[in-house]
Amino acid sequence: MTGIVVNDVSKAFGDFRAVDDVSLTVPDGSLTALLGPSGSGKSTLLRMIAGLEEPGAGQIVIGGSDVTNTPARKREIGFVFQHYAAFKHMTVYDNVAFGLKIRRAEKARIRERVDELLRLVHLEAYARRYPSQLSGGQRQRMALARALAVEPRVLLLDEPFGALDATVRKDLRAWLRRLHEEVHVTTILVTHDQEEAMEVAEQIVVMNDGRVEQVGSPRELYEAPANEFVASFVGPVTRLDGSLLRPHDVDVRIDPVEGGVEAQVQRVIHLGFEVRVELLAGDGRLLWAQLTREEAEELELLEGQIVYARANRRMAVAG
Repeated sequence: MTGIVVNDVSKAFGDFRAVDDVSLTVPDGSLTALLGPSGSGKSTLLRMIAGLEEPGAGQIVIGGSDVTNTPARKREIGFVFQHYAAFKHMTVYDNVAFGLKIRRAEKARIRERVDELLRLVHLEAYARRYPSQLSGGQRQRMALARALAVEPRVLLLDEPFGALDATVRKDLRAWLRRLHEEVHVTTILVTHDQEEAMEVAEQIVVMNDGRVEQVGSPRELYEAPANEFVASFVGPVTRLDGSLLRPHDVDVRIDPVEGGVEAQVQRVIHLGFEVRVELLAGDGRLLWAQLTREEAEELELLEGQIVYARANRRMAVAG
């Protein structure tokens, strides 16, 4: 059964069209990312799927049922926000159990389900602590467990790791991927972080100005972007001789080479296992190449040096 289908959905706030005639399908049991800059409409679309905003036009189908006019509480959805809104006066255990208690589940079932989820999110040792006694990453894992407690058919995540530092976000991305492989609940993740989307999601929906620019797998979007916006948003790009390229597809040579563009080395930046080389072409255009550490050591590049840059592979940008 298809997980979520959005048909020709639009939403305006006054004269501002936040979502403009959007259609997409989220397969049952998949993890899809809505990716785009601030103001692209991704959170508004998520809130309409959740029932927290009413579409101005269009249809939303979840699990084969038209829920366009169904209240949020009846959509069987788990929702996790960037700010987890924990009940500060409740323990971790009681926070996770809250939804089950509201639904008057049996005590034995509540205990079984909460214990299961705390193990799943690696918080079983923190069950009797309060949210203020947890780290940011632990509180977000608690929020996910609370959303999953009622066994929703859809899990919606709105920038869930946005308030956390980079190291914690990276750890939680890997953890979320593993969690999804265990629970297989249909999930939509809203993010403006392309690395996060590409690491976690099976399908990415790139949005801009309220519209869908492209839908595809991380590899499809990276290697065959539909347009320049998608190309630049899902990964680094540079322009060489009129073409958009990924920086790792730029060869740098000391001697003139066929098809090479003469350029001057502006900076050589060592980033651990890779080296970023910033170049100034003869026409005044800045471009950059991404080299391996071994390639950079062999070239022995210096600032001010004249080199020759050439594309070794070009992107298939559709438009």
